[in-house]
Amino acid sequence: MKDKIVLITGATNGIGKQTALSLAKMNAQVIITGRNEKSGAEAVDEIKQLSGNSKVDLLLADVSKQADIEALASHVKNKYARLDILINNAGLAAAKRQITGDGIESNFAVNVVAPFLLTHLLFDTLENSQSARVITLMGGDVPNKLETDNLQGEQNFDGLNSYSQSKLAMMVVMYEFSQRVQGLKVTMNCCYPGQASTNMTRSVTPEMLPKAMRWMFPIFKLMTRPDNGKSAAKASQSSIYLASSIDIEGVTGKYFNPKCKETAMPKIVFDPEVRQNLWAMVHQIAGVPA
Repeated sequence: MKDKIVLITGATNGIGKQTALSLAKMNAQVIITGRNEKSGAEAVDEIKQLSGNSKVDLLLADVSKQADIEALASHVKNKYARLDILINNAGLAAAKRQITGDGIESNFAVNVVAPFLLTHLLFDTLENSQSARVITLMGGDVPNKLETDNLQGEQNFDGLNSYSQSKLAMMVVMYEFSQRVQGLKVTMNCCYPGQASTNMTRSVTPEMLPKAMRWMFPIFKLMTRPDNGKSAAKASQSSIYLASSIDIEGVTGKYFNPKCKETAMPKIVFDPEVRQNLWAMVHQIAGVPA
């Protein structure tokens, strides 16, 4: 990983921060993104101190906003000659249905549109690498069914189910992306990091769980209590593996579990009609020509 240039979204805390720390320890040049300058600067200082690596940069961006994603991509392209690894780590589990300034439901904006748009905008910079990798994080158990008529909570919005649906939609889009760029110098894979105590998991409310599962909320809160980053460090292993392992060279369009093992994707991911429809929809939402 020496001198590899890595961009990790949403990496000022949690799994992203632990991923950045580990890759910095491997002597990579690490760029982290976050929304808050103060917490971002603190994260950079901590990563530099713990890794002994001074090549850690912060770029501010709110990935729920397309203008911020475009500005982030422009900054990366202007400052760095190439990008070796892009880790789409930022995620959102909204408690209530919210519409962004771009007119998109917030879970769908952050979990689907953002990784697609950032990867699209940075693709030529990734191609400047000898062998680039795009890694996109899943979250929780992947549902088998994609609610294609309710992708943005148009019919109903059910907390964690809407989050899981957006992550499945993201997997469909990124798998389609990987198939369309096969043979180029960029591979694309997804991974599930596993359960961890992070700002996102600690923000889950009982109302976000299905009614039949709300009795489990105290257990969930116990599992996600603050632990000084220990569970996040463990959950970062699949991202680190996909970013650094020579065993993954040339591997694309795959899904890996928390133990860094390739695992099956839901069958819906391989449905060509679903893929093409969602691909076209995301292009339209992101304002990208199909």
